[in-house]
Amino acid sequence: MIEWRMIERGIEDRVGMIYDSWLLILPYFFQLSTICQPAMPLEKQDILSHFTGRFGQSPRFVIRAPGRVNLIGEHTDYNDGFVLPLAIDRAVWIALRPREDRRVVVHSIDYQQSGEFSLDHLQNEKSGWIEYIKGTAWALADAGFQLTGWEGVMQGDVPLGAGLSSSAALEMATARAFAAAGDLAWNAAAMAKLGQRAENRWVGVNCGIMDQLISAAGQADHALLIDCRSLDTQPVPFPAGVAVVVLDTSTRRGLVDSAYNERRSQCEAAAKFFGVTALRDVTIEQFRKSADGLDAVTRRRALHVITENDRTLQAAEAMRSGDAVALGQLMQQSHVSLRDDYEVSSDALNTMVECASAYHACYGARMTGAGFGGCAMALIRAEAADDFVRCTSAAYQEKTGHVPAVYVCRATNGAEVVG
Repeated sequence: MIEWRMIERGIEDRVGMIYDSWLLILPYFFQLSTICQPAMPLEKQDILSHFTGRFGQSPRFVIRAPGRVNLIGEHTDYNDGFVLPLAIDRAVWIALRPREDRRVVVHSIDYQQSGEFSLDHLQNEKSGWIEYIKGTAWALADAGFQLTGWEGVMQGDVPLGAGLSSSAALEMATARAFAAAGDLAWNAAAMAKLGQRAENRWVGVNCGIMDQLISAAGQADHALLIDCRSLDTQPVPFPAGVAVVVLDTSTRRGLVDSAYNERRSQCEAAAKFFGVTALRDVTIEQFRKSADGLDAVTRRRALHVITENDRTLQAAEAMRSGDAVALGQLMQQSHVSLRDDYEVSSDALNTMVECASAYHACYGARMTGAGFGGCAMALIRAEAADDFVRCTSAAYQEKTGHVPAVYVCRATNGAEVVG
């Protein structure tokens, strides 16, 4: 019997950021960014046909693990705060069958490459996308799981570098594949921690827990309120008649690790100033009483985190009461705070938010993810989705010259066996 507490080994503190992993996939990004994403999400039949074409028979298991978009709660997770993401209908799919020789053999449809490794000789070769699969295997084995080899095909439609957590989706799809092949117990929160550990220790990216947890534990038609300190989760239903739209600016943030590290250090300095473990423990009243003792920049960073935590909890309440108007207003406030206080937006993101917000059926819009490029998101009246996509895309392209990619999304289940 696996003791879940073993999974805590090696995760001494909640480090870093919640954002997609670039260190290993960057050499492939410019190649893949030119591939058009499917107009409609991938379906089970797509991955089945690839497996059958390659192996001549049907797979034993089909796995799906989603990307995510965060409704609200940005740059709060590494401050032990609250986030409110949803798993989206863009995912990584794996079709597989078990092997008896403890080897893992995977063909990536997207990369048009194959990779393989032995579970008995796991070695980090810094060889691109396969390291996410290998690193997840390492984390599972190190936690005490007896792994079974498998072979299969993999395909995804989570846009790379857009802030929609393609790396977490791959890690959770891989963990689910190993669980299916080896008949292992599935515990979403524990598997999310292992995915985080793989990315922290094997890939070398100091991500937080949100991306893996929502990919593992998402629920259809719900967002998930996550307490990033306790990892408690609460499903929160969407108001009736609304749609979530992901607005990819077609700009990418590049290498801005230093900016993220700087903000994290500023948050840690502010927490130390207030005498607390993390900024999650500071109320707005405490901030207003004592914040003059901080320098101006650190004060703005702390103000964003403290108010963003409050906005996130208010947003969950607005959703529970079906108040899309209040939810949209909180999203707008979040964007202003990210733009002015945390300073992680960009001209493209600001323009996209302005174009979306100008549409009559939009309740609210904001940047989402790391910032400095990537995606914004909007909450709209579902009945107006087609016209919103057309009008907002045209307005953004006219103002920026960039052709956006726009996805009307629905909230889906987290990582699961679908066949």
